Amino acid sequence: MLAATRLGADVLPFDAGNSSGKKGETAIDTMRNLEAMGVDCFIVRTAIDGELRALVAAAKPETRFINAGDGRSNHPTQALLDMLTIRQHKGTDFSRLKIVIAGDILHSRVARSGLQALKMLGCGEIRVCGPDTLMPRDGTLDGCTRMSRFDDAVAGADVLMMLRLQRERMEQGLVGEPEAYFAEYGLDLRRLALAAPDAIVMHPGPMNRGVEIADEVADGARSVILEQVSNGVAVRMAVLQAVFAA
Repeated sequence: MLAATRLGADVLPFDAGNSSGKKGETAIDTMRNLEAMGVDCFIVRTAIDGELRALVAAAKPETRFINAGDGRSNHPTQALLDMLTIRQHKGTDFSRLKIVIAGDILHSRVARSGLQALKMLGCGEIRVCGPDTLMPRDGTLDGCTRMSRFDDAVAGADVLMMLRLQRERMEQGLVGEPEAYFAEYGLDLRRLALAAPDAIVMHPGPMNRGVEIADEVADGARSVILEQVSNGVAVRMAVLQAVFAA
């Protein structure tokens, strides 16, 4: 919303789940009603895999869409801002980088888009680490190095991308209690010392401090988390401009 506002757009925040969706209206009907009001572009964030594709198919040809997170499938703008952040710190040659993605990859659209982007950029080694119950089995990890011990995954790494662990995974019995998860997969100063001396730490937010990342790491000198946030505004402004220039 901030990116669109800075470009001078009239922004209409709309949560279908708390308005028309509660009354039984379909997402497609909601979209068509908003089209009729003169909306030119929809920035869609949905928990339902494939819902964006259905909206695009039902829309007018001239209506524009931006994917702001589609179910578990993908989150393209997050991947773009992450790749920009890495490039700012590590340069354009991704082939020399060892990058770790750690945590709940199974349920993470951030991880899926990030993995796709890293493979396209020719990343030297993509290491993935997390509980076996939170690892996908559908080919998402093809081309990656799967590592069971987080210490081994971190060793010598140039970039550490931590993923948020949703509390519901604990309630579902997919992982143990927060303390146990942190002991096995949390990034603290001891583990960070195993990485390359100039390694950077990333997180898409919101963070669970003390679960996937320690305070001193999240707020430390090697954290680029707030830079990711800043880059997110610039990247989304660029995406909006590109969409309307097409």
